[in-house]
Amino acid sequence: MEIHYSRRMSACPPSFLGELFRVSSDPRIISFAGGLPDASLIDVEGIRNAACEVLQEHGREALQYSTTDGYLPLREWIAARYRSRLGIDASPEAIQIVNGSQQCLDLVAKILLNPGDPVGIESPGYLGAIEAFSLYEPSFQSFPVIPSGPDRDSLGLLIRRFRPPFIYGIPNSQNPSGITWTGDQRRMVAGLLDGSCTLFYEDDAFGELFFDQKPRPPVSRFLPHQTLMSGSFSKIISPGLRTGWIFAPQKVLEAFNIVKQAADLHSNLLAQMVLHRYLTTVDLDRNLAVIVSRYESNCRLMCDLLDDLGRDGLTHTTPEGGMFMMAFLPEWVPSMELYKKGLDYGVAVLPGVPFHTDGRGSCSVRLNFSNTDEGRIQEGMTRLKKALLTFSTR
Repeated sequence: MEIHYSRRMSACPPSFLGELFRVSSDPRIISFAGGLPDASLIDVEGIRNAACEVLQEHGREALQYSTTDGYLPLREWIAARYRSRLGIDASPEAIQIVNGSQQCLDLVAKILLNPGDPVGIESPGYLGAIEAFSLYEPSFQSFPVIPSGPDRDSLGLLIRRFRPPFIYGIPNSQNPSGITWTGDQRRMVAGLLDGSCTLFYEDDAFGELFFDQKPRPPVSRFLPHQTLMSGSFSKIISPGLRTGWIFAPQKVLEAFNIVKQAADLHSNLLAQMVLHRYLTTVDLDRNLAVIVSRYESNCRLMCDLLDDLGRDGLTHTTPEGGMFMMAFLPEWVPSMELYKKGLDYGVAVLPGVPFHTDGRGSCSVRLNFSNTDEGRIQEGMTRLKKALLTFSTR
């Protein structure tokens, strides 16, 4: 039979995420293409103990239906950390739990976008956001990200000309570039948006992973009534628990709650209760120090090895934290061709093209430094160099 799909399916670009996970699971390939945290750093014992305690003490409650907005003690913990760490006047009533911050992308687009509406997004921008937003058939309006953050003139023109319902950005250790916006840039973005009809969607998936462990002030601090911010436990505790949150003005949360309830009634209550027990019985900051130390070591090694390739015209970003960096290739090396050639040599990098909505990215690749070790980084870079040498120079 012929299946009649909705129009929105034709608007969604082919997913590179499935290809990403396929390549990452091949043991013959050293993959810098994925986006996974280091599984060896997941505190399995601590999570197991928390789960046993929750099931023993509150098993029937944890296995029952719950409220759409999420487990209150967990929302209280998130709000308290916002207040103490970021200086945000957060309350648990302004926070709603979701199935990983990826669900926020879908639900925010669902409540704010009509087909054809403009939406502002970084160039390069997060691939998962591009794919999630595409289902709602928006008109993507991109603004370039320079080493200090968004380009002021481009962003200002976008806001004035298109008046998008929202602009999406990742100020902390951006995916894919690894760039962190400066404090001045954050204030600049807040100033450009203040008084407009445009919300700022601040994705803070990597804010806890700065190598110096010093928090950066969020845009939300400077524009609290016009900013919604998402966060996640995936990068700092476990992605498999699929637990994140949205922190937003009350009017936004009212609409968000309606579509969240229609989508799944509520997020996994057992996972929420286990997370809360875990967070209140371990030293999270000490655990984070171990994680960021490993990631920093991997990142610095990858930067040094990329510098060695710089003699062939390659440059790269230098992250302050997070899990990703971006390398910029000589103009005669197309990123998609390097991706294919890299697989022949047993190494995978992610082409820059899917991270752009404006056709750019043909000479850039994203590299992940979290889900690997120093030995694999050294061998992977050796393989990448061999792949690069197959392209003739001009």
